[in-house]
Amino acid sequence: MFIKKINFWYISSFLISLLVALPIITIFFGFFQTTSDYLSLLQNTFLFTYISNSVFLLLGVLFLTFLFGVGAAYCVSFYEFPGANFFKWALILSFAVPAYIYAYSLTAFFENYGTAFSILTYLFGPYEYNYLIPKFDGMFGSIISISFSLFGYVYVLTRAAFYYQSQNLIDVGRNLGLSSKKTFLKIILPSARPAIIVGLSLVAMETLSDFGTVSFFSISTLTTAIYNSWIAFDDLASANQLSFLLLLFILMLFFIENFSRKGAKYHSPSRGGFEKKPRIKLTGAKSFYAFIFCSALFFCSFLFPVMQMFYWTYKFPKYLQDLNFWNIGFNTLLLVILSSALMIFFSFISNYGNRVTKSKFLEMLTVFSVSGYAIPGVILAVAFITLVSYLDSLIFINFKTMFIGSVFGLVIVYFVRFFALSSNGIKSGYLKINKSMDESAYLLGYSKFKTFTKVHIPYLKNSMLLVSILITIEIIKELPITLILRPFNFETFATTAYIYASQDLLEAAAAPSLFLILIASVFILFISKYILSGNK
Repeated sequence: MFIKKINFWYISSFLISLLVALPIITIFFGFFQTTSDYLSLLQNTFLFTYISNSVFLLLGVLFLTFLFGVGAAYCVSFYEFPGANFFKWALILSFAVPAYIYAYSLTAFFENYGTAFSILTYLFGPYEYNYLIPKFDGMFGSIISISFSLFGYVYVLTRAAFYYQSQNLIDVGRNLGLSSKKTFLKIILPSARPAIIVGLSLVAMETLSDFGTVSFFSISTLTTAIYNSWIAFDDLASANQLSFLLLLFILMLFFIENFSRKGAKYHSPSRGGFEKKPRIKLTGAKSFYAFIFCSALFFCSFLFPVMQMFYWTYKFPKYLQDLNFWNIGFNTLLLVILSSALMIFFSFISNYGNRVTKSKFLEMLTVFSVSGYAIPGVILAVAFITLVSYLDSLIFINFKTMFIGSVFGLVIVYFVRFFALSSNGIKSGYLKINKSMDESAYLLGYSKFKTFTKVHIPYLKNSMLLVSILITIEIIKELPITLILRPFNFETFATTAYIYASQDLLEAAAAPSLFLILIASVFILFISKYILSGNK
């Protein structure tokens, strides 16, 4: 009788949310540890530099991603020009190029005696062209690399917002006697503001969490400080306290994003739908400028790194031959399969538990737990190590051997990091299932479990597929978590490229980088129709 009274769905959902939230809670309590000598040294020396570099990097990236993302979304949404339909989906391929790989391409092309030097020598003959070739390194190189890699967040969300606005708002501006410029600034842009803010918030979180790019360009940020505290100095206490400081940045962004949306409403079509009018056809110089802008953005964000990596791979085939493709591919595939299966399984249980229990507390805990996606991977890795070390000292079981430096530990941290993608993806599918379907199933004698397995899971097959692809893309590109927690001699395409690049072997980093981009591109092209179709 007691077992029957236990709400297994509530308990299961609670435990899943608690599991995801534990590393986040660990970060908070880790801040109150005794301050180490290393952290005291940082406070008196480089801490201000770490913070100021992080802020400057963030501001630069936000400025460029706003220009690129909003500008491109506006062009392809409201105007017809040569290539507009192509750029509409092609611009999201920037997601396939991680910022750290873009950094490798940028350096390889513009460095002394690099690709640019070779091209100029071939075209114009021998000369000291290095004096004429601009250098993209340091902070400037980091801002450029991250901006071209992340502007897609702003583009996709703004493009979706502009889709629902259609041409109706342009007609309003015309009727009011506003010019095209004033219509954009006073009507279109404010209406899309919530979507733009969300896109910029995602960009900000990814920028603050970046490790591969800033470490490659030797820029000291809070993320690199956290990594060095643990890896270089074996100081877990300092890593935790720096993690908490970076987490405050993230929480501040959450507050700013929520405050900025206060009183704002998303524009949505009326009950009867909205009028979808043809885009305005551009001619002459305006058509040329729109084409050049989108072409340059597509070339710089995607074609440029792909061509650079292909050039190095072709020029130095030895590194391609030496690349243990099947072993690296198997490791990457193993992480994808295990992580996807775990996330989707628990996402189903968590969402169904929230659906049938209707608990406000459980819903709040779930929302808190999925915030792990906003926390940098390097912080989650450190938090996980801290938690495991604490359990290891508390219980007479060797948790460190089981979880640190193991595939199992990697999968768990992936689970915490990307659970939001899986949970929200399944949740969006659940929102389309009317509660009357559940009631009908109960009337037919179905239990909650049978309703879950026979009704919900088959209905949500498309959501499962989409979630799996999104998780695959993220895991293929993930670097800091894998770098810190991977087993010995366990490499993925991302870690292999990073290790070569950190040794100044950019030619060797080209092959794994190229494979990573191409694989991610295939998955992105597969889901592009879902992202840009306007079906939400």
